[in-house]
Amino acid sequence: MGNCGSGDCASAQGQRSPADVDAAVKGSLGKIKNKLMVMSGKGGVGKTSVSVNLALALSKKGFKVGIMDVDIHGPDVPRMLGLDGLLGVTADQRLVPIKFNNNLAAVSIESLSQNKDDAIIWRGPIKHSVIRQFLGDVEWGDLDFLIIDAPPGTGDEPLSVGQVVSDAKAIIVTTPQEVALADVRKSINFCKTVKMDILGLVENMSGFKCPHCDEVVNLFGSGGGERTAEAFGLTFLGKIPFDPNVVVAGDTGVSFQDTYTDAEAARAFAAVAQKVTESL
Repeated sequence: MGNCGSGDCASAQGQRSPADVDAAVKGSLGKIKNKLMVMSGKGGVGKTSVSVNLALALSKKGFKVGIMDVDIHGPDVPRMLGLDGLLGVTADQRLVPIKFNNNLAAVSIESLSQNKDDAIIWRGPIKHSVIRQFLGDVEWGDLDFLIIDAPPGTGDEPLSVGQVVSDAKAIIVTTPQEVALADVRKSINFCKTVKMDILGLVENMSGFKCPHCDEVVNLFGSGGGERTAEAFGLTFLGKIPFDPNVVVAGDTGVSFQDTYTDAEAARAFAAVAQKVTESL
């Protein structure tokens, strides 16, 4: 496997017939019960943090979980999970996800590149090929959940996921403020256009509790995500309070939920994971 920054990932697929690629993707997806794409209408809402912590919460419940980072230009999943090194390769040339624990493993474009600081400068068709490779050439095995962390917006990557993973369901992440909710409505319309079911909506950064007086400060407004879910007839999966330790855990590559077990945000992530399993 060469350095993916040169486009070798996509060229590897080009050496096989489309039928062979389709068969590989179908075989891999057939072993995965639930495919969930976590998306947001805009950046800065903590989408990857929600993806990672949802994956961790589901794995803590005993489910086999994979997390696939298709944010080609800003792959943060490996760093947030403290994963390093390149993906392994099996004897039959299938890629092996990097394990976080016995129930959770991850794949990211960063795990295919020798230099983590290389800029990925790819057009849509190459991105589409790499996403197909992540699905068809990775030895995911039998999974209960595949969490797909998409970049913000409604561009190439979420469109490719919608085209390749026909039974994927979307989880839309927002913050409570109205300007973010306007972008959520674009995500909802995107899902309708590509005929992707929406599993539900998560409101992130929903209030900050002062550690000294316990007063809740609504840094980004209040309740906008829940109102939007109700207006569009969507399932509201829950609110995640703002907690600086979520940032600390992500920066240091440790599990927030294992490190800060009594935190309100940790309980909120567990509740969202429970709601996800109930909704499915």
